[in-house]
Amino acid sequence: MRVLVIGRGGREHAIVWALSKSPKISKLFCAPGNGGIAGLAECVPITELQFEEISTFAKEQAIDLVMVAPDDPLAAGLVDHLESKGIEAFGPRANAAIIEGSKVFMKELLKKYNIPTAAYETFDAYEPALAYLRSQKAPIVIKADGLAAGKGVTVAQTMEEAEAALRDIMVDQVFGKSGASVVIEEFLTGQEMSLLAFVDGSTVRLMVPSQDHKPVFDNDKGPNTGGMGTYSPLPHIPESIVQEALVNIVQPTADAMVKEGRPFKGVLYAGLILTPNGVKTIEFNARFGDPETQVILPRLKTDLLDIFLAINNGTLAEQPIEWSEDAAVCVIVASGGYPGPYPKGLPITGLENVQDSLVFHAGTALENGQIVTNGGRVLGITGIGKDIIEARQKAYADADRIHFEGKHYRTDIAMKALK
Repeated sequence: MRVLVIGRGGREHAIVWALSKSPKISKLFCAPGNGGIAGLAECVPITELQFEEISTFAKEQAIDLVMVAPDDPLAAGLVDHLESKGIEAFGPRANAAIIEGSKVFMKELLKKYNIPTAAYETFDAYEPALAYLRSQKAPIVIKADGLAAGKGVTVAQTMEEAEAALRDIMVDQVFGKSGASVVIEEFLTGQEMSLLAFVDGSTVRLMVPSQDHKPVFDNDKGPNTGGMGTYSPLPHIPESIVQEALVNIVQPTADAMVKEGRPFKGVLYAGLILTPNGVKTIEFNARFGDPETQVILPRLKTDLLDIFLAINNGTLAEQPIEWSEDAAVCVIVASGGYPGPYPKGLPITGLENVQDSLVFHAGTALENGQIVTNGGRVLGITGIGKDIIEARQKAYADADRIHFEGKHYRTDIAMKALK
């Protein structure tokens, strides 16, 4: 088969890496790809939202499957567009991807079907939102309704911080149209867990659980990012909790989407929190998580292409899916200044010195034969080992072997599993 993956980040590098192992694939493309993906697939200079160019390329190259990885093209309807041209695509249609594209839709769906989540109110005007906010207590969570590259959520520790976040979203419109509506939500405490699932409508097959680290600095300090590292498995979270999440949250959400006439086919990501009152939903995403994918796919023993085809064919229930017992830890190496402004185009050295880890490129480019920085989260270094301790040691040893000006990373990824 000839397969095209859409996207350019660390998640896409991990997906391309997994697909490159499939004996069923004769040719792999990625649009637009990055400096690391170029070593595994032919990168094509077409961006994620150039729908006509993508479908034209797929036709010209006789592509058998287009895998749409990022949130923006899914929410904007790339799968629908490709299907309308007779091109097979993997990922949810726009009417199902709305579960990530609109936090207001997601919260109202959960409320309608009694699926556990934080108490909340939604607003589409600033003054009522501000009045409601002032009636609440900190800490409190402010969320822009639409997609905001993982940065539209503020966990405000003070009311001043909460009011500033609300002003940024609704008055200053720092996220553009994504901030036309907001969700103001109670702050929940507890361990977080990312639970991804392969879904073909009503059949839900959980992947191995993982845990992300959103704040930029050690001990969960500083502003939220797109994710500074992740690990799997979660030895400190019992299987009974995972099953509770499946029975009370993930399966009912898939069923609710079917009932709403929006059957979800693709990868459904549940961001969960383990509260004293049970597992609750923080968010849903309509695709593989980043950087969760960088520890989940290295543990997958089954051919990823077979799973994608089973979902598209509605035969997921019959598809065997096997996982390795190994542990995986991914450390994100970020640009100086991230998640604020950061430089690009800095040379990266030491990649050839990596010994024991997978290196997934997130924000890199290939310029004149040299890999350079091209994003905030530059590289994901994934160590694989018999347990978290071994995987962690490998990831950090290799992170230290790579250099570029201003690089920084958290030093406490996966420590929650070892306490």
